[in-house]
Amino acid sequence: MICTRSRPSTVLCPGRRDLGLLALRVGTGAVLAAHGAQKLLGWFGGGGLSATTAAMESMGYAPPKASALAAGLGEAGGGALLALGLATPVAGAA
Repeated sequence: MICTRSRPSTVLCPGRRDLGLLALRVGTGAVLAAHGAQKLLGWFGGGGLSATTAAMESMGYAPPKASALAAGLGEAGGGALLALGLATPVAGAA
């Protein structure tokens, strides 16, 4: 790794920053995808699509099943895309 000095007290190592950003992107994407899997499949202690549909209905979302499906797919798909680095600006909006 090549580090440069911009000032006497500052050392810039772009590899470290890139590694940190990679860890943040993959970690955030994994958490988002896991939360979507809770909504859709009931993994990681989630209630699955039926429980998410019931929650959406109790909150007044119309049509509750479509809302639950959109929320779960948005989180699971967006999280997977974010973790993989594909469509990062779009996936980050999920």
